[in-house]
Order: sequence, then C-alpha cells, then structure tokens
Amino acid sequence: MVGVGCQTGRMLETLFGPPEEWPHQDLVAFSDEFDPAIALMAYRCGVFPMPLGGADWGQEMGWWSPMQRAQLPAESLRVPRSLRQSARRYTTTVDRAFAEVLAACADPNRPDGWIDDRIITAFTVLHQLGYVHSVETWDAEGRLVGGLYGVHVNGLFAGESMFHHPVHGTDASKVALLRLVVELDRVQVGLLDVQWLTPHLESMGAVATDRPDYLEQLAAALEEPHVNAWSRGEESRLGGQELLDALEEVWNA
Repeated sequence: MVGVGCQTGRMLETLFGPPEEWPHQDLVAFSDEFDPAIALMAYRCGVFPMPLGGADWGQEMGWWSPMQRAQLPAESLRVPRSLRQSARRYTTTVDRAFAEVLAACADPNRPDGWIDDRIITAFTVLHQLGYVHSVETWDAEGRLVGGLYGVHVNGLFAGESMFHHPVHGTDASKVALLRLVVELDRVQVGLLDVQWLTPHLESMGAVATDRPDYLEQLAAALEEPHVNAWSRGEESRLGGQELLDALEEVWNA
C-alpha cells in the first residue's frame, strides 16, 4: 500500500501515516490491497475507499480524504414544504433490503458509477457484521424507489451512496436521508459524513469542513460508544407522517 501509518486523535491504527503528512489533495493513497477489515480501519482514520478506475490505474483502490469534507448536522437539515409533501407519499425502512439498495447504487448505467464487485463484497460483509446499514424508501405500490447505505462506527456514520428511481422515486433519496437522521439520533451518532459537498446535499443543509477540523471531529466521535440499536424488522417501518413526526422529535430533543 502507498501510504502507511495513521493516527487520528487517540487512534492506534497504523495505515495511512500522520494526517499532517498526507498529500494536499483528496486522494491520499492507493493500493492493491482491499478487504473489509482495511476498509473499516480506514473510516476510523478519516479515509474512505473508492476505486480509481481507468486504464492508467488498473485495479488500484483509491483511498480518499477530501480537503473539504462534507457533513450534514441534524440541526442544519432543511426540509422544505415540497419535501414534506413527498415524504408523506412514502414509507421508509431500515436494513430491510440492503442487497437491493447496494445493487441500485452500483447500477453501471448510473452516471459516474464507481461501485465495483470489490466494494459490493466488502460492504456486504460489513453489513453482516453490523457496521453497514441501509435505509429504504418504498412507494404506495410497495416498490423500492430510493435508498442509501453507509458505515456506522461509534459516533460516526459515513454515508456512501444513495439512489432514487427516475420515474417513481421523486425525492425518494432525500426522504431516505430524513429517515437516516432520525435513525442516527436513535443510535447516538452525531457526525454524519457525506464525503463531498454536492448541490443536492448542500440544498439539504450539508456544509464543508476543512480536513484538519473534520479529523478533530472524527476523533471526538470515535470516543463515543458504539450503540447498535438500529431499528429492526417490521418495527423499522415508518409511514410518511410518522417520519416527519419523528424528525420533529429529533429537532426538539
């Protein structure tokens, strides 16, 4: 692996070297090696995997830590009237269709698709171990029309990818994000990392943080307990108004 050793706050893991020695760019390392354990350790170092792709890179795995890291604080979440109306049309669940959500996010026909078989295999293992979770959005016909997935470690949730059905899923990925905020309150997660600040995420209240500041926040989040109390089974199902009511409880807590 190019880049060894890592220390974030009190972290003892060694993988990418001291952050102050990382390149002043989003890509901090690349490697031939990749497996679920390395991926999970990377998140604890403030780094996430994304294949480099292209003829020049072959099968190299890229390891990324954006200079401007996007995050979405619950108190900054914006829910305009149009999104509230959309939310009322859907039902959301947690970990009810992880494989389907991952497959939809990995659809090779999506623009800028990056999820390959290595990512699918590793994140499926981490899901089975309880570190990766999905949120699903269903329409009135019972169709899966949106969702997201990401990594939960202590007080951190790292959002990885989201999708919505282009015809039946208007705002469905945004509704999944609303449910995620509710669920993160349940499992006592205060740091929602969304990687890069896109117009889509910025419209919902996401903000960009300088890498050193993000790593300080991450160190504090990793000191928090890992509360594995995600909603399970049928109890995870929330109708649209139930979701909006739960979101109000989060804001008023």
